[in-house]
Amino acid sequence: MITYLNILIDSPEFLAQLIINGLLVGAIFALIAYGLALAWGVMDIINFAQGEFVILGGYITYTLFYQLGIHPILTIPIVALVLYVLGLIIYKTIISRLLGEKDIFITILATFGLAILMQQLMQAIFGPDVVTANPKLGMLKLFDGSILISNIQVVSFIIAVSVGILLFVVMKYSRFGQAIRATAQNPRAAGILGIDIDKVYANTFAINTALCGIGGSLVVMVWTIHPFIGLVYTFRSFMIVILAGLGNFMGIIYSGMGISALENVTGFVIGAEFQAAVIFCLLVIILVTRSIRARRKRQYLE
Repeated sequence: MITYLNILIDSPEFLAQLIINGLLVGAIFALIAYGLALAWGVMDIINFAQGEFVILGGYITYTLFYQLGIHPILTIPIVALVLYVLGLIIYKTIISRLLGEKDIFITILATFGLAILMQQLMQAIFGPDVVTANPKLGMLKLFDGSILISNIQVVSFIIAVSVGILLFVVMKYSRFGQAIRATAQNPRAAGILGIDIDKVYANTFAINTALCGIGGSLVVMVWTIHPFIGLVYTFRSFMIVILAGLGNFMGIIYSGMGISALENVTGFVIGAEFQAAVIFCLLVIILVTRSIRARRKRQYLE
């Protein structure tokens, strides 16, 4: 580990490349986390199948690319539509029956069971092998070639940020977005005012799965996927939302990019095999810190 730290100290351009790579792919994580925050804030549902929807989106892009010859970037609208429809189906069959449960662990266990089911189905359909859908867009050279950035990372960053901004504008200024925000604040009052709460919930969950699908399409182009890696994306999204707070759009972007950059650097220092462990350790630290602060605040108020 000391050796790798010395490399970063002696080669600041390499450290810069790790940070830039982390910031670029962090936008993808932020997009996925925004979907989780949307479903959590509006429906009070913590979706533990979040990562599996991401991986499914990646597999659809991979299949369309290698089986039908569609360029991976052009598959993104198709994936978003397929995952949106799948989200509506899952809402009607599973999620709608969980709404109103006072015990949050019931929804966690139900969505965790859904995640396991999706893992097994993806393994049976697509196989257990690690796959990628590299669009081969070349490399971008910065500072006379001392920093090399994959063009697909830049394109993925632009797509993720654009989708996030578009969704933010829709949520803030459209009537549909106003209905979602009203439902999130007070579902009963929104229903009295004529808002179809069930329709809002269904579309909210479907938007979440569509965002996961878009994120999965970008992930399979930038990295690799396999059926059992979804849990990492679920916990990464959960950590980003916890750190940023529900409804904090810019906070989710900053958290996603910052956590990704930190993960990149620590993954290089302690080894790529421990990179996922960094996510879980950060999640534990954040939860413990938040718990201690909340306890101290209660004691102060008492």
